[in-house]
Amino acid sequence: MSRVRDGLERLLGTPVDDLTDLGSSHSWTLHRASLADGREVFVKAASDQEDVFAAEAAGLRWLGEAGPGTPVPEVVAADGGMLVLPWLPSASPTPAAAERLGRELAALHTGARPRAYGAPWDGYIADLPLDNTPDDRGWPRWYAERRLEPFLRRGARHLSSGDVRLVERVMADVEALAGPPEPPSRIHGDLWSGNVLWTGDRAMLIDPAAHGGHRETDLAMMALFGTPHLERVLAAYDEAAPLADGWRARVPLHQLHPLLVHVALFGASYRASLVDAARAALG
Repeated sequence: MSRVRDGLERLLGTPVDDLTDLGSSHSWTLHRASLADGREVFVKAASDQEDVFAAEAAGLRWLGEAGPGTPVPEVVAADGGMLVLPWLPSASPTPAAAERLGRELAALHTGARPRAYGAPWDGYIADLPLDNTPDDRGWPRWYAERRLEPFLRRGARHLSSGDVRLVERVMADVEALAGPPEPPSRIHGDLWSGNVLWTGDRAMLIDPAAHGGHRETDLAMMALFGTPHLERVLAAYDEAAPLADGWRARVPLHQLHPLLVHVALFGASYRASLVDAARAALG
């Protein structure tokens, strides 16, 4: 770990007293560091220079600009090979923390809205690139062209021709399936349960694929792989920022993109879930 220690000391300008290996995620190594100035930090490190850390840092800072109290960590430092965040101690999720998360997520989505869908930086989800080209034509076409179509191409080798046609039907009908028009929101973009860090009296959102998107996308992603006390989160959210009628029926539409990402990353094991979501989206 001497390479990580040396790089961290250069980036922060302070000695590292202790560095603990926390394993890996995708192609990155994860670490906890104790610094000589008393700080404890979390470190993601890459063996090569990677744009993904710049995108993650930009996304965290941009989400934080939505307003005071936004539940994202500050970026301590970042460069092409390393991302440094404050160390956040974890705790068991509680109903009260879940309700607070719902209110804070509603504030994030409704505060300081972006002018367009997308973002002014190249995005990533896991280690796959995302086309964040800004577009003000409306969310349905942006979602079909910037999220569904590219990842359908990436994952097509794991799908049957019938599966591909099914997703293409959703893309063709997306205007009718998307529900009432919504203005762009600052969304996390990859809000599965593993990216919700419970810290005691609240939850913090980490590892974003942040962009201007549809606020129902974050809620649908929370439901995809299960989030503790999800109904408490949703009830508090809906009380703070009421959702449009029929939003629960649109959850499968918003889950199509992350399921396509999983097909692209992990293969045909996610095919059945993708097909079920596409059929449910079409009604």
